[in-house]
Amino acid sequence: MAAIDTPDVVDASGSELDGKVALLRDTVERNRLGGIRLRGQDWFAWATCGGSSAVLLASERGIAEVLATPTGVHVLTSAIEADRLRAEEVPDALPVLEFAWASPDEREGQFRDATRGLPVASDLPNPGEVGLPEDLVREKRRLYPSEITRYRQVGRGAAEALTETLSAVTPASTEFEVAGIGSEALLRRGIEPALVLVAGARRMELYRHPRPTDEPIGDRVMVVFCGRRHGLYANLTRVLYFRRPTAAERAAADVVSRVEAAALSASVPGATLDHVFAAITDAYASLGHPGAERDHHQGGTTGYLSREAVAAPGSAVEIVPSVAVAWNPSLPGMKIEDTILRTDADLEVLTLDPSWPTVEVEGRERPDLKVQT
Repeated sequence: MAAIDTPDVVDASGSELDGKVALLRDTVERNRLGGIRLRGQDWFAWATCGGSSAVLLASERGIAEVLATPTGVHVLTSAIEADRLRAEEVPDALPVLEFAWASPDEREGQFRDATRGLPVASDLPNPGEVGLPEDLVREKRRLYPSEITRYRQVGRGAAEALTETLSAVTPASTEFEVAGIGSEALLRRGIEPALVLVAGARRMELYRHPRPTDEPIGDRVMVVFCGRRHGLYANLTRVLYFRRPTAAERAAADVVSRVEAAALSASVPGATLDHVFAAITDAYASLGHPGAERDHHQGGTTGYLSREAVAAPGSAVEIVPSVAVAWNPSLPGMKIEDTILRTDADLEVLTLDPSWPTVEVEGRERPDLKVQT
């Protein structure tokens, strides 16, 4: 079983780290802040160019935070974690300050000294703090070339893991077993299984977020992956049949792929998520499914969260180059989803496995239903 290269430490000694440090310090100064505290696992990964503050994967906050002030940017963590973070997660040019795990007041003392009592902004603000400036949040969506390189790696790995998973199951496999095979395939590639959804033949028609059960999958199965590596999320969905799809099932697959095509065509630099959502709404209606957009969210921008921003009516979030998007149109029993890079000039599918069958949809190769009889 193949595994992709999984370097232990991201090489972020160049322009990416320099750019992010400069952006953080400039944001502090322009907004007259004492500092910025980045506590969430997503922001830590962004600021450290792919490092991880995760120990408990289910926690929003990690075991370290990034503190930016007018004079510098560094990592704050406990003595338990400091050596490992220096060795494995944080670029050499980013200082790691440690405090005794039993003395959280020491950490807050370091923080107060650094911020000099001025206002503080945070992604997860404590009482007395404010949220992050919107221009900084916007810049988080704009991927550096080095981030795109990492994203291609995690996207290809997640896609190959999902193909491998669906090549190993049978109609007698339970949804739990499918999820276990998928999680193992992701982890072997150094990708954290942040979300693995599985629905067999009966549950595909019922639920849009099918957490796996002990029910056998039967003659078809849908699997959804949100895999995270270096903080970046690869989101994708594939559908496998152990029989020939019916005409109605083929028609449903065609509808969701054409709705996705409308979303991708609308995802141009400068467009808002409201604009893309309107294109999705119009596509459902023109294809005979008016109102289907209300049955499930349709996706949005992705990156250091599975969805950085979800498309909705009135959303002013802009598509910026180079941003990753993941649209997921669906109907009962059918869904399409990939993680796709939007640059100034083009679209690039990041979650691509060339061995998965494809079908051309409005000039783009998109994943087809796989039939295994």
